[in-house]
Amino acid sequence: MLTFLDLKKELKTKSSPKKAKILQRFFKTGPEEYGEGDVFLGIAVPEIRKLVKKYSDLKIKEIIKLLHSKIHEERLIALLIMVKKFQIEKNKEKIYNLYLKNTKYINNWDLVDLSANKIVGDYLLDKPKSILYKLARSKSVWERRISIIATFNFIKNNKFEETLKIARILLNDKHDLIHKAVGWMLREIGKRDLKTEERFLKKYYPKMPRTMLRYAIKKFPEKKRKQYLLT
Repeated sequence: MLTFLDLKKELKTKSSPKKAKILQRFFKTGPEEYGEGDVFLGIAVPEIRKLVKKYSDLKIKEIIKLLHSKIHEERLIALLIMVKKFQIEKNKEKIYNLYLKNTKYINNWDLVDLSANKIVGDYLLDKPKSILYKLARSKSVWERRISIIATFNFIKNNKFEETLKIARILLNDKHDLIHKAVGWMLREIGKRDLKTEERFLKKYYPKMPRTMLRYAIKKFPEKKRKQYLLT
């Protein structure tokens, strides 16, 4: 059986210092940027997904080791394996609880976006959702992003109430990454029920951060977009 150490060795052989530098700039790893100090090996996501498939039988304790790594790609692999395990695991609560216990390691937007709705959102679909409101009020930008991105799974099931409630909580958030996430989720609602999105926008667009609004109306016809942006 392939092990954690096998994966570490394989990651080294696939690393690219040149690509790592590009990724470190893209994911804002400089001083006082949101990804400050994050370390990249320079491995593309399609290659990461191949490794996830190959190493999907890693034990939970090995996955947690990966998730606690300082290396971004190792944390991403850990999360994607957790997603796969969650999908087949009978005791989904185990993976869900591990995820929430380790949110400080889910600390960049891609890590959140590729996992939150598939674990947290899926688990909570038919359960009480109070944890999302706690996360939405967290000091951690990543926990706040988890709270709204998790609702993507509800949206896919045509359940919009939680997304709209959390969007209201996050309206005054100061972080650009939250503005983008909320706008994105509002746009996803609009793809399924435009009237629901527009009811929300008509009530709140004057106070919405411009980035949030732009993301929310990205697919609107140009004339309608201008009406929102210029009034």
